[in-house]
Amino acid sequence: MFKDGFWGKVEKKTNVDKDTILSLAKKLQNGNMKDEKTLNEVIDTLSSLTGKEVSTEKRKKIIEKIVNDKVPKNVDKMF
Repeated sequence: MFKDGFWGKVEKKTNVDKDTILSLAKKLQNGNMKDEKTLNEVIDTLSSLTGKEVSTEKRKKIIEKIVNDKVPKNVDKMF
């Protein structure tokens, strides 16, 4: 999977630990990545964990990108 350096960068930038991220990923994996309810729950959880509010407009954009398969393939390049 990802190297520990990647997780360190993610934790530093988001203040969310590796286990929490993996737990959310598992929720998405077990759910439907195209299901807006599941995506909203994950966005709410991440928003709460990071203390960063996600506007309705930004939430819609995030969900739209995921549903339409417009998420970057190299997630490690995002950080």
